[in-house]
Amino acid sequence: MILVLLGTQNNSFHRLLEEIQEMVDKEIIKDKVVVQAGYTQFSSKNMQIFDFIPLEKMSELQEQASLIITHGGVGSIISPITKGKKVIAVPRLHKYSEHVNDHQKEIIKTFNDNGFIIGIENVEDLEEAFRKSQYFKPQKYESNTQNIIKIVQDFIDND
Repeated sequence: MILVLLGTQNNSFHRLLEEIQEMVDKEIIKDKVVVQAGYTQFSSKNMQIFDFIPLEKMSELQEQASLIITHGGVGSIISPITKGKKVIAVPRLHKYSEHVNDHQKEIIKTFNDNGFIIGIENVEDLEEAFRKSQYFKPQKYESNTQNIIKIVQDFIDND
């Protein structure tokens, strides 16, 4: 199963779902596709589409997924990579009114450059990324949150 995550921004990310639909139509994608679409209105006879999914169900779907295709939101990337999942990330772009700026390009580049995900800049590159995902082995992601909390706590305690 492929899980598609479009986040919760109140902007559409129609371009990504159109590209996935095209890949399904061409039978490049043969797996079941489940979509958390947020505010993106899209209908498909081939995809199971939910506007929003409760966190517990989202975690369950991530565990079941063999691949996760997501927008460039940090939460939508970190959650599956902490589970060791293969992730393809595509940025929402300002020029298409999908976000207020292009910060998702930087987020995706950082995770891609560290080997955690397959990051692409254009939806047109999704087919190539999908093929790459068949043999991609993501780097193990380890959260640095506890270390950062300790640094802040030490600073507060010693001030």
